[in-house]
Amino acid sequence: MSRAFNVARLQGETKCHICLDVLTEPDTTECGHNFCHSCIYNFCRGRGREVVPCPVCRHYCQKQNITSNAQLGEMVKMVQQFQNRASQSEETKTSCERHNQVLTLFCEDDLQLLCDRCIGPESHNSHQVTSIARAASHHRERLWGLSKLLKREMKQAEELRRIQDGGTQALREQAEAQRCELNSEFERLNRCLDREQQAAFSRLKEEEKGVRQKLSKNIEAFEKRTSTLKSLLKLALAGKKSSEVDLLSTVKNFYKDYESLSNPDIFSPQLRREAYNFPLQYSALQKIVQQFTVQVTLDPDTAHQNLLVSEDKKCVTFSKKKQRVPDFLKRFTKSHAVLGFPNFSSGRHFWAVKVGEKSEWAVGICKANLSTGARQSLIPPGCWRIVWKGDCFEVSGDPKGSQLKATRPRVIGIFLDYELGEVSFYRMPEKSHICTIRDTFAEPVCPYFYVGNNSEPLRLCSATDAE
Repeated sequence: MSRAFNVARLQGETKCHICLDVLTEPDTTECGHNFCHSCIYNFCRGRGREVVPCPVCRHYCQKQNITSNAQLGEMVKMVQQFQNRASQSEETKTSCERHNQVLTLFCEDDLQLLCDRCIGPESHNSHQVTSIARAASHHRERLWGLSKLLKREMKQAEELRRIQDGGTQALREQAEAQRCELNSEFERLNRCLDREQQAAFSRLKEEEKGVRQKLSKNIEAFEKRTSTLKSLLKLALAGKKSSEVDLLSTVKNFYKDYESLSNPDIFSPQLRREAYNFPLQYSALQKIVQQFTVQVTLDPDTAHQNLLVSEDKKCVTFSKKKQRVPDFLKRFTKSHAVLGFPNFSSGRHFWAVKVGEKSEWAVGICKANLSTGARQSLIPPGCWRIVWKGDCFEVSGDPKGSQLKATRPRVIGIFLDYELGEVSFYRMPEKSHICTIRDTFAEPVCPYFYVGNNSEPLRLCSATDAE
């Protein structure tokens, strides 16, 4: 069986990887793969470049370095002569290695050649055993049928590999587009974030590198599958001409290799948008705050009955005494909360809140059109906020639901990037980043304030007060 397999491998080495036929006037690429002269010439001509990818391993080769391989051509002739002599004087191995008897039978259960003495109470007795001629005829037909399937699967694998290979250019274009957007962003800020720009480029480059590595790995998987399919196809086609014994000696390994094939999933090369999101906690925070600061006021019609909103709508305080206020549907009834103006459905916006010495509070954003049920809830759904618990922040609206240990802040800066789907929180005036909550905003949002149960007020700050 090993001799027949080695002969089949030798025959495979003399086949062109493009036309799958015997090599004619073989040429060799820089990477060591061999093709018919006419096949590789037509392959290179169809690409019109001085550097082309090898059809087997995708290594980029210079056209001028694809050379004729006369030595291989002589070896091909020798293999063909050997095949001709073998076919003219075919001698079939007919002896059982175990019993030294003539091999006349074939076990379909174990895919094994047998002699009469191989069948006994402990071996093959209950198996499906047929004559060699009948088994060879059956497996020739089966291999022929599988060769058609292999051709289809090989064509599909090559097409999927081409699609995956096209992802490299798409990734390059996507990365380039993001570089242009990143450049525009930093230029609009008068180059005040030069150091952060370089850091962002580095992150983008590393991410592109990581995605490229995954993409290359997937391309290699498709190429490996294609190569395996080609090898199996060659063996399947060779079975048409093989002797009965040689054929049946190799079918077991053939079927095992074929059934073990797996098809890789298509990998979609995508870069994360946040790879070039600039953080606000650096030295340029002041210019960014000036550019994106929005004047926020409180909406008294949404305030809980135990909350007092100042006349300038900049301050809110908890009161044990309920206020006589209209019973609006948009008013909070369970949570000591109030919403702010304006609503946001696009753009970037920054505002700051002085929390002072309050032991419990929450700030952030929520859906502008909260349902009545949500306003009657202690923890309204559709809110993205941080809650101060005395010695830590609790992140609400974050899928991870994390808690962050921290010292007591005095002023909180809130930065909303609607399109990016981010709301970030900063300790002011230290300009230190607390956390960023990421989500997708599908409807208008507005500022949110939870006051808690103590009389210390929450007060909206101007940009200068937050410094």
